[in-house]
Amino acid sequence: MQAPPELVRLAEQRAQARAAKDFREADAIRDRIASAGWTVVDEPDGTFRLEPVAAEHGQPLGAQDVASVLDEPATMDVSVHWVCEGWPEDVERAIRAFRNQAGERSAQYVVADVTGAPDDRWGEDVEVLGLEPGTGWAAARNAGLRRSRGRIVLAMDGSVEPTGDVFGPIEAALSDTTIGVCGPFGIVTTDLRQFDEAPGAGPCDAIEGYLMAFRREMLTEAGFFDEKFKWYRTADIEWSFRVKDAGYRCEVIPLPVDKHEHRMWFETSPRERARWSKRNFYRFLDRWRDRWDLVLSGKPVEPGGTGPGGTGGDDEGS
Repeated sequence: MQAPPELVRLAEQRAQARAAKDFREADAIRDRIASAGWTVVDEPDGTFRLEPVAAEHGQPLGAQDVASVLDEPATMDVSVHWVCEGWPEDVERAIRAFRNQAGERSAQYVVADVTGAPDDRWGEDVEVLGLEPGTGWAAARNAGLRRSRGRIVLAMDGSVEPTGDVFGPIEAALSDTTIGVCGPFGIVTTDLRQFDEAPGAGPCDAIEGYLMAFRREMLTEAGFFDEKFKWYRTADIEWSFRVKDAGYRCEVIPLPVDKHEHRMWFETSPRERARWSKRNFYRFLDRWRDRWDLVLSGKPVEPGGTGPGGTGGDDEGS
């Protein structure tokens, strides 16, 4: 679908405003283009292209309406993603820190906002998907991931703030093609019921969703997050098992990050989070309860031939 000539002219004017560092004018022109149902996608070489948006200006998108760019070649070094279910200041803090650490790398920032009131706080270099309120966590995450233009993808939580270069260590780790997903927070299990913090750097059973880094093609090989996960918890474990089932490893790597309070956990009532956590954990078990081949410790041996027992953990993480 070709953009109307008048929108192309507007996009060219916007490019001139950006080159002159007149970002206020560039933002105003971008909004005029968006009001016509198109969005401007900036390329690393300074060029741009126009893409139609899936919904009328001012109306939230359904997650299923977000177009995928995964069948196109990667045009950025890294894509960094957040789901905003509230507390946009946390995501803003992380984006600001990433900008300071990106260096010469080209970085794409994507926010899937399900609050129903996305604002202009993010900045011109952030692609904001204003999704329908009530969109589940995994559906929102997948909508953002479908926009990935980076060779490497980071699925982030707003509670994590980089304090140094995280891209370099991630690139180095993922140059090992046996690693499917990596991050600074890993967990292990011996019974597929209780998951504990991994003892240090190296292989683990799952990477926690605070920061999950992977090559872009993993979204094709392992698939997306299970959209039955309306709440975040255990979705990261389930996707890590998808990665391992595709033949790859999960790896803990040290990264310079601070982990702040996880707002969704602490601001959800204990009763609700217990109910949602149990539902998500049973969803995980329904698919993976017998896959001891995917667990580092292997199948446990118990006296009398009884099966593994225990319950899922109840901390703020996965």
